[in-house]
Amino acid sequence: MALRLDPVDWRILKELQADGSMTNVALASRVGLSAPPCLRRVRALEQAGLIAGYTVLFDEAALGFELTAFAMVGLHNQAEGELRAFENRALGWPIVREAYMLSGESDYMLKCVAKDLPAFQEFVLGELTAAPNVASVKTFLTIRRAKREPGVPITVPEK
Repeated sequence: MALRLDPVDWRILKELQADGSMTNVALASRVGLSAPPCLRRVRALEQAGLIAGYTVLFDEAALGFELTAFAMVGLHNQAEGELRAFENRALGWPIVREAYMLSGESDYMLKCVAKDLPAFQEFVLGELTAAPNVASVKTFLTIRRAKREPGVPITVPEK
């Protein structure tokens, strides 16, 4: 049975998306509940799979990862087994932070984060283009990030 979300649940999701590290007491205060029912709701949202986990956003450059790039990958063969094999390979590449199967000209888009251009080039030339079934790779280096807003665009419904 699907979980029915009320406005309080939506407020909980919105607050946690903005700051997943806040305490349950702070969250309860923000959404107008006492701590125990707020925690029960959060646990229910987690058990329903709506909250898949909690993570931290880093300042990549401050940690020495100066380059973010995207690689558009075309495959020779798009049979399901070949697609899964490529996805499993991408899971093992630490430089690849996100991977999306696409419709259109390219089969996959990989978001890559590297220490510098030589490290990215080493990955592209040494691993990505050499991977089985890879037909083409087009890379795009980012100049700057204009927006980073993970999650979904939550609007809290009226009661």
